[in-house]
Formats: sequence, C-alpha cells, structure tokens
Amino acid sequence: MPDAPGLELIAQDLNDAAAGSVLGTYHEHGQGCLIVDPERILAVLGWLRDTPGQEYRFLASLHGVDYLPAQPRFGVVYELLNMPRVERLRVRAALADSGPDELPEIDSCVPLFPAAEFQEREVYDFFGIVFSGHPDLRRILMPEDYVGWPQRRDFPVGGEPVIFTRDERDVPRWFE
Repeated sequence: MPDAPGLELIAQDLNDAAAGSVLGTYHEHGQGCLIVDPERILAVLGWLRDTPGQEYRFLASLHGVDYLPAQPRFGVVYELLNMPRVERLRVRAALADSGPDELPEIDSCVPLFPAAEFQEREVYDFFGIVFSGHPDLRRILMPEDYVGWPQRRDFPVGGEPVIFTRDERDVPRWFE
C-alpha cells in the first residue's frame, strides 16, 4: 500500500499524464484510495497497469456501492494489486443517480482486466450500474425478468411470504 506521500505522488503523476483524472485521495483502514473522474476511468486504470513503476496488473475486486442519501449516490470501486511489491491500491469512481428512468453508466474495464467480466455483471445485476462496452452485460444471479436492483438502499425490504406446506403434511405422529 502506498503511504500518504506515495499516494499523492501517484495522483500527481496521473494528473500530469491525464489532466483532471484524479479528483482526490484518502487513506482508509491503512489503504490508499484514488478518487477519479468516471469519464476517465479507463485512462486511469490503463496508466496504473502499464506505467513502469506502478504495474498494478491484477484486479483483485470490483464492486458497487450505494451511498444514498449522499450525492453522488453510486460508486464503483476497483481494488488493484501490484503482485511483486504486494501492494494494494483502491480506485473509486463516483456516479450520480440518473433518476428513475435512466441507469448510471461507466466504461467497462474488461478490455484491460478480463477478470472484471463477471464482477461487472454482478454490479449491474445488484445495483443497476451499466458498464458501457461490456461484452455480455446481463443479469448473473437474478432472473432475467426480475424488476429492480436489490442492493440499492432504497430497494424495498421484505417480499412474498413463503408457505411450507410440506412441513404441515409430514409432521410425525409422535409430535402431536
């Protein structure tokens, strides 16, 4: 994990390479995080992967976050790993809520990190975040005809009652 000065140097080098790509930095739980412009996510991830001295070539995790009621509401978080240095870096892109008729959108990083294919599908499935350019963006765990995004904070809690009639029929006689 880069320390605070190291994280600031990475942010400065990134902004020199792609102006305005890093919006901020912070350390949380001993791990550095770059807050980046979602419009430049591919440039940032490509730079972190390919630049000599950085070489974050392993995407350990990609996940979505709902910060409701905060704005911007959604986040896509990338956990990158530099295996030779055993160094982890978090990259976060914040996405505004597009309203009830549109879904938030960000570029897919599958061309850079093929392992992101199923992770992006999972984020789409649970949060409704669309990954532009994804090779097969469809639901992965929920049924195709399912309505809603179950990991969003405003998703209704509850559901349909389940009736277990098998248990009612097969009660042993000695239990009565």
